[in-house]
Amino acid sequence: MTEEENSKKKLTLTINMDEQLEEGADNRKNFGYAAILKIYHELRLHRFLNNRARNEAFKFNTNSIMILLVVSRLLSPGSKKKAFEEKDRYFERFNFSLADVYRALSHFAKIAKEFQRYLHEQITETYGRNTKTIYYDVTNFYFEIDEADEFRKFGLSKEKRPNPIVQMSLAMDADGIPLHYELFPGNKLDKETFRSVIGEVRRNYDTGRIVVVADMGVVTGDNIYYLTGGKNLNGYVFSFSVRGGTDAFKSYVLDHEGYVGADGKPVGENTEFKIKSRRIARDINVTMRNGRKAKKTVYEKQVVFWAKKYADKAKAERDEVVKKALALVADPQKYNRAISYGAAKYVKNLEFDKETGEILEGKQRPLFAF
Repeated sequence: MTEEENSKKKLTLTINMDEQLEEGADNRKNFGYAAILKIYHELRLHRFLNNRARNEAFKFNTNSIMILLVVSRLLSPGSKKKAFEEKDRYFERFNFSLADVYRALSHFAKIAKEFQRYLHEQITETYGRNTKTIYYDVTNFYFEIDEADEFRKFGLSKEKRPNPIVQMSLAMDADGIPLHYELFPGNKLDKETFRSVIGEVRRNYDTGRIVVVADMGVVTGDNIYYLTGGKNLNGYVFSFSVRGGTDAFKSYVLDHEGYVGADGKPVGENTEFKIKSRRIARDINVTMRNGRKAKKTVYEKQVVFWAKKYADKAKAERDEVVKKALALVADPQKYNRAISYGAAKYVKNLEFDKETGEILEGKQRPLFAF
């Protein structure tokens, strides 16, 4: 309105501070998502999605659907169906059906890699990004289906469930912001996903030299040599098992000589924390192009630490597993493969039905194994 028009409009608003909403009525609206939308538009995600949908046959608005999915995932995590059912919580005009949401997923999957690279470029340009350190991890998702297919396959479920799963590998930057992800069949081992994802990051994300941080699930000679061998000068921070180490490594860990506290000073026997490190040449087995194994030498810094809080936590967890193992020995018919996981490694003479996972009554009674 012009100032003249606006001056003619007068409004008196009366508010009853004692009035309450009708019981059962839900007239609430969320306006906090405006902060999320600000970032969404700063990264120009709407521009990318609208451009990629321009020549497609579908009529629904993929940008509008993506806004709902992003906002819902951050503010009220749940299924796609739940996000759609709660769409009226926001002031946006979400003019699409639940079927449109499901149909859009195929389009999003088709443009996923391109979208990830675009998002990386926008984050770098708008906010800056630190890719000198890359954090890498693998998780998986289970499906409530009985039979596996070409992608959803039986594997090592993180939730110890007997369902078919899909593996997801994720690389994050130094600030924990996702950089790149890939999906793999459920029977793919964690260590087998590493070079595919890190290779994609190195080729397409202009990272330069990187240091990869990961747990022992991806530690193999092939992965280490991939980062450091030949002309590659990248680094790694990997966790190793003391139990699975060489006798020389175990001796080094158990030798009190060289340990210092957090202040860098030598420590006694009754300490809360201690740490030491050394540089050492180590031989690793590497698979060559002809398929044969060859020994390669890597020069690495090994860091060993001990913390009383961590040791107490590990002991408490072991005590719980041992307690469960004793109960399993006392009454094995109360358990199956799924719910006896962890405890079963302390028990001998256990046999499981391959189809049901139930414990079979064998000729020998289960025994606790020390």
